[in-house]
Amino acid sequence: MKTVAAGSLEIAYIEAGPADGPATVLLHGFPYDGHAYDAVCETLASADHCCIVPFLRGFGATRFLSAETPRSGEQSALGADLLALLDALSIEKAYLGGYDWGGRAACIVSALWPERVLGLVSCGQGYNIQNIAQAGTPAAPEEEARYWYQYYFHSERGRRALQENRQGLCTFIWKLWSPTWGFDAATFDRSAAAFDNPDFVEIVIHSYRHRFGGIPGDPALAGIEARLARQPDITVPTIVLMGADDGVDPPSPVDHDRRHFTASYERRIVPGAGHNLPQEKPDAFAQAVLDLSRRR
Repeated sequence: MKTVAAGSLEIAYIEAGPADGPATVLLHGFPYDGHAYDAVCETLASADHCCIVPFLRGFGATRFLSAETPRSGEQSALGADLLALLDALSIEKAYLGGYDWGGRAACIVSALWPERVLGLVSCGQGYNIQNIAQAGTPAAPEEEARYWYQYYFHSERGRRALQENRQGLCTFIWKLWSPTWGFDAATFDRSAAAFDNPDFVEIVIHSYRHRFGGIPGDPALAGIEARLARQPDITVPTIVLMGADDGVDPPSPVDHDRRHFTASYERRIVPGAGHNLPQEKPDAFAQAVLDLSRRR
């Protein structure tokens, strides 16, 4: 485990592979942590990639540098953190890979700062940039039902559940979102330690309330949010991975995200994978990164 001051954070991260290899930044989601990429890193490091796996704000040993910084979980914060990490580690260009919150950060940097990105692997929602202006538009009932946890976190009852029983709630989410993944208690406990971060609950609650436009964001990030509101295209080579058994973002027969990608693009549906695709099917994730690398 290493740490680096980056933007408003001291970011904890895992590094694997040769320092002079192509930089590959891998980003976890909620409610997971950097251990989602343990097996992916082994494969990529053996192929001479330098893997950087940060713990997102609110997770693990990552900490804010100032008590005055808003504990925002909005999408622009995740993107800004990733850009700051690249700067802090003097990474000019990197392959980016992520899912859930981490996929959102990777998509944002790929869309707004494509000159810093060699290629993108985006899991679940391929175009993972929120359209907050349209957040009040109802979806199909079956889709709305899958978002129960987001509405739950809008309430004080949901906040208390996350505060008082975060392990029980997050275990349930793991099982619901990855119904064919037979993880054991040790695997969950290793990641659940990251949820003890003092800012975890505040950031998670802010994230799920902000994305519906119900509460304000960090004023310092308003400029990035304004750019994201225009739903910018992603202009870097991209492979989208979707778990066939994903319980929250199941693959649609129609690829509605394709129109947002203007460079080379491929969509792969991975059998037997749920939402935590890099941990469930690490070979498929690592192969996507290697395929992007070889195409260059």
